[in-house]
Amino acid sequence: MSADFSERRVKMVDGQIRTTDVTSAPLIEAMLTVPREAFVGPGQRDLAYIDEDIRISDGANGSGARYLMEPSPLAKLLQLAEIDASDSVLDVGCGSGYSAALLSRLARSVVALESDPALAETAKSTLSSLGCQNVTVITGPLPQGHAAKAPYNVIFIGG
Repeated sequence: MSADFSERRVKMVDGQIRTTDVTSAPLIEAMLTVPREAFVGPGQRDLAYIDEDIRISDGANGSGARYLMEPSPLAKLLQLAEIDASDSVLDVGCGSGYSAALLSRLARSVVALESDPALAETAKSTLSSLGCQNVTVITGPLPQGHAAKAPYNVIFIGG
């Protein structure tokens, strides 16, 4: 099946995001622009726009299974954070980088912290290929955060 992911992004925003009182124009634009399918494995791309969490790692390194958060709650959390274009954001548990990609379109700079080295590498590669130049991916323990780049205007905990 050949997927038209641009059309699926529009359907996701119209059917899952706008219907849950997400009204932030910059956030809606980011969700219409960022290719969610780029942040899941090749065998999961057809599922990228469903309104469910998608497993992106089995946690083989001891960090526990990791998931790409379903679109609607993610959008609500990002809207509630009231991110400004001048903000510096710490994204704790960035997973494969989808939240960091969205944040990169909302904030001045993003530090994406991930404890799973394989996911962090995936995030770096994907974010780089999408031109997210204002995102720095850091591999490290999530509970400690990343004080080296502090202060942050917003700390987003998604993973």
